[in-house]
Amino acid sequence: MKRVIGIGKQDFEKIRTNNNFYIDKTDFIREWWETDDEVTLITRPRRFGKTLNMSMLEKFFSVRYAGRCELFEGLSIWQIEKYRRLQGTYPVINLSFANVKEADPEGMKRSVKRIIEDIYNKSTFLLEGGLLTENEKAYFHSVNCDMEDIEATWTLHKMSDFLSRYYGRKVIILLDEYDTPMQEAYVNGYWKEMSDFIRSLFNSTFKTNPYLERAVMTGVTRVSKESIFSDLNNLEVVTTTSGKYADSFGFTEEEVFASLEEYGLSGQEELIRKWYDGFTFGETADIYNPWSVINFLDKKKAGTYWANTSSNSLVSKLIREGDLEIKKTFERLMQGKTICMEIDEQIIYDQLPVKRNAIWSLLLASGYLKVKKHQAYATEYGDWKEEYELELTNFETRVMFIGMVRGWFAPVLGDYNDFISALLAADVKAMNVYMNKVSSEIFSSFDTGNRPSERQPERFYHGFVLGLMVELADRYTITSNRESGFGRYDIMLEPRNTEYDAVILEFKVQDEEEKELSDTVQDALRQIEEKGYQANLTANGIPKERIRKYGFAFCGKRVLIGGGSANTVDDCRRC
Repeated sequence: MKRVIGIGKQDFEKIRTNNNFYIDKTDFIREWWETDDEVTLITRPRRFGKTLNMSMLEKFFSVRYAGRCELFEGLSIWQIEKYRRLQGTYPVINLSFANVKEADPEGMKRSVKRIIEDIYNKSTFLLEGGLLTENEKAYFHSVNCDMEDIEATWTLHKMSDFLSRYYGRKVIILLDEYDTPMQEAYVNGYWKEMSDFIRSLFNSTFKTNPYLERAVMTGVTRVSKESIFSDLNNLEVVTTTSGKYADSFGFTEEEVFASLEEYGLSGQEELIRKWYDGFTFGETADIYNPWSVINFLDKKKAGTYWANTSSNSLVSKLIREGDLEIKKTFERLMQGKTICMEIDEQIIYDQLPVKRNAIWSLLLASGYLKVKKHQAYATEYGDWKEEYELELTNFETRVMFIGMVRGWFAPVLGDYNDFISALLAADVKAMNVYMNKVSSEIFSSFDTGNRPSERQPERFYHGFVLGLMVELADRYTITSNRESGFGRYDIMLEPRNTEYDAVILEFKVQDEEEKELSDTVQDALRQIEEKGYQANLTANGIPKERIRKYGFAFCGKRVLIGGGSANTVDDCRRC
């Protein structure tokens, strides 16, 4: 009997009881238990089975599920006798921070406290008999979402004590999506206050807790040790570049192809490989995104299933507001090229805007980039260096980024599309009208400077280039030749067929010596000629008369565009 595909199900018991589609990952139980690590942090991209595996751990170990053999019969873990005896023998505290997403610190901490309050409400059996003293019972009743922060940080420690006394065994603690509050705190500007609270909670729960048997935490990123794990020297960290548990999260190619056969989709292997393959954990390649694979099996067509559910607002913000080098690097990725980076897998959220390469570490952890090649070596100075060659993970990821770039221009999408049309039609007057509307409306979204003197207009210019790459990639090969220095910026559009002219764009910011924007336009056009930017195009067989050249002059949000054919310059009007 073919198993029913249940979209979005993350409860192991429900999946097994309802005979839903499930790929056996129970060997993770054995692998984790035999490592004997006290506290394990596992990072994987979103929708990669972290929550389901945590649910599986709870159902296997928790005394509340003792005797539920039917949940594991027929699975790999149940073939081992000692694990059959281990099932249902430990008290387990299972909690998730997945929905802790408030916009202010008090709301965020209140949500965490409410989760802990719920754990206490479900454990009122501890109040029966003489297990707890009267003072402990009073403490138990005091746990609620309005308690003081200092009291909240000790609640999981105390619950571990109560449960271990009741069952006569130390507890297992499972914390899913531990880093969600950290990301939200960064995005909403209260990182310091939230990190102090989480650090104290984690210290009492995972470090100074004599009632802890073992613990597992999962998340997307490895938040730096200094931020929230400074007191945890008993932490085993398993990231996407680690070898441990490589095939426990996500589907292997063998598992995916077997699933295609089960649902009558044999012959779709290349399509599903193009869209959803590409993830690499440790040395294990060809890991598939499970959320998209399950949706493909259900809907029998490819689509951006995972990209549409992943939380990419932080990634979008960092790239959109990023400096010149970030956008140049992102352009390479969008062109299908690779980038070489030193990666620090410890994410320091409050340093993301300033720490070199931090954004690429975040993209790798989040699953948007994959490791193509890795090399480690000693430098001539005696230090150790690790470099990663990275590229976009797969076609689904590329489609997601295309949608993200289009989203930047959503407030002025009509004007932006009109500009593209005017550019293709060589209508300089219309180009000026629409480009000024675009610049006026969205310039500030690319510019994070607090004072005019700190603004970096090239952030907008490069965002504009990325927009061109998205909208015109089917007609042109788009490359950029950038001069060093503020605002000096070239773009080349080489047509993919003879239907279109080639186009060279030069961007310049008005300097103090230029009285009019029209002077800046003329300077940009002279630079195109003097530096011979059309050489590559003519070398590729494009006639000079089919090469159009434009100078874009900027003064703040004001834009003036001039130029046209190789031999004429449109009359430049003041904007």
